[in-house]
Amino acid sequence: MQVLVATLSIELETLPSDSRPVFLTGNFCKWLPDLEDYEMTMIAPGKYQFQFPEDLELPMPLEYKYTRGGWNQVELDHLGRPYGNRIITQPEGVIQDFVKRWQIDPLKKNSLAPIAEVLSETFEIPQLKRKRRVHVLLPHDYYENPEQRYPVLYMTDAQNLFGEGSPYGNWEIDKSLAELAKEHKAGVIIVAIDHGDEERINEFSPYDNPRLGKGLGSLFLRFVAETLKPHVDANYRTKPDRLNTGMGGSSVGGLLSIYAALMFPHVFGRLMIFSPSLWISQKVYFDAIHFFEPFETRIYLYAGGKEGANMLPNFEKFHKTLENQRFGYKRVQIKSSIDPEGEHKEEQWSKEFPIALKWLFFED
Repeated sequence: MQVLVATLSIELETLPSDSRPVFLTGNFCKWLPDLEDYEMTMIAPGKYQFQFPEDLELPMPLEYKYTRGGWNQVELDHLGRPYGNRIITQPEGVIQDFVKRWQIDPLKKNSLAPIAEVLSETFEIPQLKRKRRVHVLLPHDYYENPEQRYPVLYMTDAQNLFGEGSPYGNWEIDKSLAELAKEHKAGVIIVAIDHGDEERINEFSPYDNPRLGKGLGSLFLRFVAETLKPHVDANYRTKPDRLNTGMGGSSVGGLLSIYAALMFPHVFGRLMIFSPSLWISQKVYFDAIHFFEPFETRIYLYAGGKEGANMLPNFEKFHKTLENQRFGYKRVQIKSSIDPEGEHKEEQWSKEFPIALKWLFFED
């Protein structure tokens, strides 16, 4: 092994949401994971730099890793598994690295809340020639179980689902998932897609409407099925088969989830349909008549009695249509829930979410 004088610097980029310090460790420091001399300097949120002293004799090849202060807080690969040793063969120049994920110290982590990541601030939707922010909520112990894989639920209206929510309200699914974790029923990856504000209804509606204009829901679902899902499956430890893939939403997002069941049954086997906007088009009932190929499927339907005069009649008509089509297909299960006092708002869907999630993914 050669030993050479260093003129070497390393630049690291990682997600800015983690405030823990970053250390270099390797065969140049006996692999000690938290030496003060090898703490990297943060030059901007998520960006770090380290310059090896010019008088330091470095072993070549140089092997190294990044830690957050211990071997229980090391860098992870894109699937959440320990990353292999990095290698440098030249003792000079600038090395640029990227770390997407980090192990969380189990002694310091006492929360059952899901781990929230931003998959992309500007995820490309080629089918619509637009971009959207996409979030991923991982089970709280995702990085502690690197061999485990999880079902995935894709959801619309991410702004209204967790964290601070939006002016319209908050489903608080992060709080629901933390409670469900106590029952060991939170082992689902949630992929939440931001809505497009004024473009929301057209993007989610699968049907044209004389008043609203052209429905782009079919293209949006093609984005989820053909573009987003392959990316998520490649970068997270998912169970990619249709029985472990769900679609969920409320209002026009609920209508979109109906269309996912009707037209993309080879992709989505679990549907969470809250307060669907069935008024947009009568064609949804016609499409439902042609639905059930003999795929095993679970559909959770919810509506409230105070969501307007037409909600419950439309909801019950659609439910009956599905039940009629289900005849003979015992592998299709439908659960319907109606709250006579339920209103068309996030607070109500927040109450229904944990009930629906448990039935869809964790109950026989």
